[in-house]
Amino acid sequence: MASSPKAPADPIDARLVRKLADILTDTGLSEIEVERDGLKIRVAKTLMAAAAAQAPVFAPVAAAAPAAVVDGAPTAAPAAEAPRKGDVVNSPMVGTVYLQPQPGSPSFIKVGDTVQAGQTLMIVEAMKTMNPIPAPKGGKVVEILVEDAQPVEFGEPLVVIE
Repeated sequence: MASSPKAPADPIDARLVRKLADILTDTGLSEIEVERDGLKIRVAKTLMAAAAAQAPVFAPVAAAAPAAVVDGAPTAAPAAEAPRKGDVVNSPMVGTVYLQPQPGSPSFIKVGDTVQAGQTLMIVEAMKTMNPIPAPKGGKVVEILVEDAQPVEFGEPLVVIE
């Protein structure tokens, strides 16, 4: 009786991959790579920082007595923020915003300055990398919506240019 040819053994050790994934979870790393006997295995996980930061958090609320209504009129909802005049420049990433190139240096921009398209407005530091935020168009700086060294989220308004 002829025996059928065996399929080549799978060179990837599933236990090793699982162990590497566990190391990622335990250490908070986002990526790990090992090389053994000419076989290189890289395990990475996708970080969902922006989505997690925007997810609502629900905390248990203690039961409270109903509030007394003074005049019987419904309370008005908080006024919505007035639309800004001009174009808003939003943060392209999560990080820390810096308004000057170095501590003690003059700011890149001030309210009232005229900027050119492509001019650096500020820097957003993300993962130890300084990322310049360029002006999308030329115009006058109407409002700076962040403070120096303030953490910012993806899409958060930074500057208004008119």
